[in-house]
Amino acid sequence: MLITDREFLSVRSTVMDANPGMNEVMAGRIVEEGLKFVAACSRNPGVGLAPSRIVDEGWHALLLHTAVYAELCARLGDEFVHHYPGYDPTHYDPPVLDRTREAITALGWAADEELWVAPADEALVSVAAKCQHAPSCAIRPMPKPEWP
Repeated sequence: MLITDREFLSVRSTVMDANPGMNEVMAGRIVEEGLKFVAACSRNPGVGLAPSRIVDEGWHALLLHTAVYAELCARLGDEFVHHYPGYDPTHYDPPVLDRTREAITALGWAADEELWVAPADEALVSVAAKCQHAPSCAIRPMPKPEWP
């Protein structure tokens, strides 16, 4: 587990608060994929990965728990996974999602395929997050800055 059960429940509650009517199971699935995404980014600096809009909802919830998120990134390695919002719906790029799912699989997890869909295929769940990441705003962890 990448975060404690208590932290997970708190992040899941944040997803549910942002998405009235969403059940605990779906919110939990979204948080799990958000965690996998952060781990994949941390372990693949410079590759340029991106979440689906559904998974982005879980990542946003993690980001709101700043202490949990900072500790998660520190445990995963030296690379802090920053968020670079992308709001242009034309940014959708299937290869970046394919590459991200492959990075998750390489870490030993299976991506929840129902949550890694194109924006037009989000019939399973609608989320509040409207970010759309693609090559121009893919996530590339940067080394910690060196201050003089």
